[in-house]
Amino acid sequence: MARSAPVRAATRSLVWLAVITAVLFGVLGAGVLWGGASWMPKLALDLQGGTQLILTPQLAEGQTVTQQQLDQAVAIIRQRVDSAGVSEAEVTSQGGTNVVVAIPGTPSDDTLARVQAAAKLDFRPVLCTIDTQLHCDAPQGVVDAVNAAMPADAGSSDTPPTPTTPLSSQPLVAPDPGNPSDLNQITPQLYWDFLFFDCSALNDPATATAPTDQPFLSCDEQTGERFILGPVEVSGERIADASAGLVPGQNGSSTNEWAVFINFDEQGTTEFANVTQRLISFPKTSPQNRFAMVLDGWVISAPTTNVEISNGRPMISGNFTQASAKTLADQLKNGSLPISFALQSSEALSATLGSEQLSIGLLAGLIGLVLVLVYSLFQYRLLGLVTIASLIIMGVLTYVVIALMSWRQGYSLSLAGIAGLIVSIGFTADSFIVYFERIRDELRDGRTLPGAVSAGWKRALRTILSAKFINLLSAVVLYVLAVGNIRGFAFTLGLTTVLDVLIVLLFTHPVLQLMAENRFFASGHPLSGLDPEALGAVYRGRAEFRFSAEKRRAGASREAAKRQTIAERKAADLARTGAGGKGAGEADD
Repeated sequence: MARSAPVRAATRSLVWLAVITAVLFGVLGAGVLWGGASWMPKLALDLQGGTQLILTPQLAEGQTVTQQQLDQAVAIIRQRVDSAGVSEAEVTSQGGTNVVVAIPGTPSDDTLARVQAAAKLDFRPVLCTIDTQLHCDAPQGVVDAVNAAMPADAGSSDTPPTPTTPLSSQPLVAPDPGNPSDLNQITPQLYWDFLFFDCSALNDPATATAPTDQPFLSCDEQTGERFILGPVEVSGERIADASAGLVPGQNGSSTNEWAVFINFDEQGTTEFANVTQRLISFPKTSPQNRFAMVLDGWVISAPTTNVEISNGRPMISGNFTQASAKTLADQLKNGSLPISFALQSSEALSATLGSEQLSIGLLAGLIGLVLVLVYSLFQYRLLGLVTIASLIIMGVLTYVVIALMSWRQGYSLSLAGIAGLIVSIGFTADSFIVYFERIRDELRDGRTLPGAVSAGWKRALRTILSAKFINLLSAVVLYVLAVGNIRGFAFTLGLTTVLDVLIVLLFTHPVLQLMAENRFFASGHPLSGLDPEALGAVYRGRAEFRFSAEKRRAGASREAAKRQTIAERKAADLARTGAGGKGAGEADD
């Protein structure tokens, strides 16, 4: 015997649900075996404890930090921590100077680097370099002045020599203000400092920063190459976006080298195009053909310029790993800190709530779940088993999705998130109640169970989707506007709302379609929860109701009376009173 169309559709939906569940568990299982995942979701700071980092600003002598700078630093550090996949972290200011970062668990070195680095990126032209030998066409007058001041025993000591005569800090020839690559910017004092520059001095914030319109001494942290750099030509503030990726090869395939790809805004694109257009005029063997990318005082890349880059999409290559490339890309994308910070202290934090509060929260959720199940069985008899099965599947899918989010996105489950899960039990049960009551309405109208399921689904689906859209919109708004633990509540609320719709579409409705073809439910057995005789009077129009008194059992009659609304009871009483009065009048005649 061929199966009906509803049965085939229901079977397909259940198969799809099984496939989705299997895929989710398969991905998580593969992560547990080979990807460092865990079957248990990560817990947030309030339940697991973590690490507190106190960051203190690195200020030059006489420099102070303003509250505006501190607030900006807090916002940027919070963005960096979030982009690192660490959720439920707390970032606050302390004492008007320090920034306190509380992170669940033990932070990795990569996370520490994200938090502390100022990530101030500037693009400067290269004037001179020293690797194994000097590459510099400094003005002859500058070279002569430095040679004249060089002591005879220079190089015999590890400490930089002291010039025998004072050196000028002013250019000997006025440089061209329109050409940041002009070598006349090099002063005798700058050239002397360059020859004896100690790269470790860049660890001092006072040395690592310089006026944007002045030359600057720097080093490549990886190779130790020293540079004299010209004024800043493109600021890192002109970066609109940044991403990490593999360097493309000549044939279009990817290499194994990681790089950071930058997208400038409109102004940055124009500025960068002008710079590269000028640099290609220098010989490729000249240092002036190179363009340095300076991050927090250090040169991270200084490539030669072969062509004009007019699309505003340069690439930073170097000795990057996947993690370091992503870290730099996130820092550039989130923006640079207004000031540099150093790690003052790091200490372990105990859980503010702990396992006892977690147990209480889970117990509260279990009590709520049991109450919903008891109500479902009392109100809907065996039909309530559909609610129980739906909630079980809902819990399974929610668990595996949260575990996957913990692995791939660093999501941590907080007590607020658990509260969102508990609230979702009621919201999920509400969907089933709406659907079941629509089916009962159709049965009251005299439809068969298959027809009632079909018609009730059409009416209930609109109501369910409207309610879930409002829930999801509320969760999204709350997540966007809130900070801290409140976002955990909003996230779980939004997640369970989406899963609720999925369960109703792929499980609850298909199961009811199959039940409608089952004789036990289709015949309206008293324990099915779909007994037409126990659902109340059937409205026929103009306050007329049909009563099946000749077949209705006393228990069913009482059940029907309980299920009638006040309006139904009044209308039924009026119908009975009218019928009784008419019978008395006819008897008098």
